[in-house]
Amino acid sequence: MSTDEPSEDGQGEPVEADDDSVRDKLEQEAERAAEQFDEGIVDLLSWVLDTETRARIYVYLRQTPGSTSEEIAEGTGLYPSTVREALAELHDEERVTRHKRESSGAGNNPYEYTTMAPSDLVGSIVEDVQSELNTVFNLDSHLGVASEESDEPVSITVESETEGPDDEPADAA
Repeated sequence: MSTDEPSEDGQGEPVEADDDSVRDKLEQEAERAAEQFDEGIVDLLSWVLDTETRARIYVYLRQTPGSTSEEIAEGTGLYPSTVREALAELHDEERVTRHKRESSGAGNNPYEYTTMAPSDLVGSIVEDVQSELNTVFNLDSHLGVASEESDEPVSITVESETEGPDDEPADAA
């Protein structure tokens, strides 16, 4: 047997085929796990950004900042008109920024879009979530039922990664 031929295991099967089979299975599982993770992120962002369309656009722009609406539509599989409408809403809400693409040639320079950082996105919704939670918490007072609860019992604080509750500021010596 030459060194170029695959060796056989104890059952007459080539070892390389087993390695390829295991590698293929691992790659398939990794792809499946990545898809499930991506779908979980999209589900969470759908809640934060109101729709799955806006969430998919956000994720795409985090991966490829500076994309045009056409590039986003192609990359997400969404209709171009749907992408343009969602981008306009996200821009109005200041969740994406846009600027004209620089071009040396004549013609139309499309907008390029970039999203706000995830930490800024979280910060932008905290006040709304806190307000909604306080409304639920104070339901009795809104219904005219006697209650001893305070008006604003729920308070949400967002801390940066560099400074936690038991940490000193990052620039402290």
